Amino acid sequence: MSTEVEVQFASQDPQLPSEAQINTWVEAALAQYSQQFSLCVRIVDSAESRGLNKQYRDKDKPTNVLSFCFDMPDCITGETEILGDLVVCAPVVAAESKEQNKALFDHWAHMIVHGVLHLLGFDHIKDSEALEMEQLERDILAVLAISDPYKIN
Repeated sequence: MSTEVEVQFASQDPQLPSEAQINTWVEAALAQYSQQFSLCVRIVDSAESRGLNKQYRDKDKPTNVLSFCFDMPDCITGETEILGDLVVCAPVVAAESKEQNKALFDHWAHMIVHGVLHLLGFDHIKDSEALEMEQLERDILAVLAISDPYKIN
């Protein structure tokens, strides 16, 4: 499988994952699929996250990860499936990792995997969907040697 990941760093946070780490996490989330994918991961600060969260979700605060699925027009055909964009807020991820007593880059991995699953159509609105999505996250993160992100410490 081949995945094209465009990584954009729009945050001044000093502790950001590398492009290689992000690619590894995306690849792990997509490992069960044989087709080619393309997506963008944008790492932002609180102001940009807050603005997007307000505009698209009517929530006036920054959030850890936003996913924007791409809907390919029927008139375009290609071998690569464009999934969409992930916007990850560095300060929120850092704060959550401290609050939840998790290793920073383990939490980053979880947020990237979580966002990719959203781009694939998984959701957690209904309890049954949440259980399925959370188990997928656990399974993918286990391959990366990252412990259960839903386990209460």
